[in-house]
Amino acid sequence: MTADEDPDNFYAAVGGAPAFAKLTSRFYEQVAADAEFRAMYPEEDLGPAAERLRMFLEQYWGGPGTYSEQRGHPRLRMRHAPYVITVKERDTWLRYMKVALDELELPARYHDEMWDYFVRAADVMVNAIDTPEPRKGLTL
Repeated sequence: MTADEDPDNFYAAVGGAPAFAKLTSRFYEQVAADAEFRAMYPEEDLGPAAERLRMFLEQYWGGPGTYSEQRGHPRLRMRHAPYVITVKERDTWLRYMKVALDELELPARYHDEMWDYFVRAADVMVNAIDTPEPRKGLTL
């Protein structure tokens, strides 16, 4: 029995591969439309980033282990360390993921569990402090 066929498997319960493809596709549609946030993604084509996120989420939620087979251990903090991620970037990421997740129209139990994970994961990725611009003319 595969993960897609196991009724006790979270991945299968939320719709398997099609659901995760829809989630990541909708998320990256929003990223592509936001020039400021899009600048955080160095690749010209967002397709590879969408594929990596989809594979990671599928694996995390009990689907195929393709992410680890292709990329090794997820090491999310390490992979995101080169990017400046402040509360602003976290909030933007969460806003776009919330839209994508809501559009899946999952039963509340699954929606809430996924949303809780996304919030916790996004919080962990913050690696910089938002600092206001220095005041002009201020002498210390």
